[in-house]
Amino acid sequence: MNEHTPKEEILHIIKEIENNSATTQRNISDNLGISLGKTNYLLNALIEKGIVKYKSFSANPGKIKKIHYSLTKKGMEERVRLMHLFLKIKEDEYNKIKQEWENLHANNGNNVRKETF
Repeated sequence: MNEHTPKEEILHIIKEIENNSATTQRNISDNLGISLGKTNYLLNALIEKGIVKYKSFSANPGKIKKIHYSLTKKGMEERVRLMHLFLKIKEDEYNKIKQEWENLHANNGNNVRKETF
């Protein structure tokens, strides 16, 4: 099972919907490695916030409804915001590791093989 932060899960759900509006909650759940209940909870929260909208399709009233999800303008803005946030986090992590490597190399001199970053 994948460990994601709630914001990562939201970003992944947004990307799943963006890639396939006919995706199901079960598909999203399986792809993210989270429970179906949590997927339902997160999708409902995104719908309430106006990030995602849905439309039900069903030819027969007795059959299970098919649902198509789509991102709203606010959803697209949220996707960009979250992508920027995660890129900044990854850049900060990279810079921290690079600095640690340089400090380690400076303290150990020639005992550490230098890699290029």
